[in-house]
Amino acid sequence: MLQPWDKGLVGTTLRYPYEIRDSKEYFDEIPDIKVAPDMLKLAEHILEMKKVDFDPWQFVDHYEEAVVDMLKRKQAGIPAPREHAAPRPQNVVNLMDALRRSIAEEKRSPASSKKGRKRVPGQTEMLLPIPGKKGKETTASKPVARPSNRQKKAG
Repeated sequence: MLQPWDKGLVGTTLRYPYEIRDSKEYFDEIPDIKVAPDMLKLAEHILEMKKVDFDPWQFVDHYEEAVVDMLKRKQAGIPAPREHAAPRPQNVVNLMDALRRSIAEEKRSPASSKKGRKRVPGQTEMLLPIPGKKGKETTASKPVARPSNRQKKAG
């Protein structure tokens, strides 16, 4: 790449020779497709409608501005800030503090935490055996008859 610099040109190598590959490696697999003439006219019309003049001066490189600003401050002898002070988000919660508050509230009002769930009128309970600590005791005392998948042949 060549770019003007003061009274001369600066040449910059964009790619080393070993990085350059033959274009056939990339474009050979793309099939040649015949596009219908009406589809081609439609695509050309869309491109024509979206066409505008490009003005590179309307774009601003914020990174370059920040670097130049930092260099000007350094030249003036103003120390550069070490860290960028980002505002702390307001919705961040310290989990340890939240847990401590929750435990303290539970200790203050133990009766309120043991309230049962509200029932809907007409709702009945559905009790199902759940294996666990209590389930082992009840299942060990009652033998469970399991149906056999195999039928015995009468002989």
